[in-house]
Amino acid sequence: MKAKQKISGLGLALGAALGVVFGVIVGNMGVWLAVGVAIGVALGASMRKKQPDCPHCAELQQSQGAIQRRLS
Repeated sequence: MKAKQKISGLGLALGAALGVVFGVIVGNMGVWLAVGVAIGVALGASMRKKQPDCPHCAELQQSQGAIQRRLS
């Protein structure tokens, strides 16, 4: 759950930063900040990992996650 929150937060931060940059360039900070936040939410949602469709793939992904947790 924490990984999904970090990815969503990263997308939101990137979108807000882009909104501020475009707002400064164009001169309308409020509109572009709102547009940037909306783009950031979309980026955060698109960066989430997709769930595998087949049970065999889900089992492999779960075992790889367990191995990575033990190593870190």
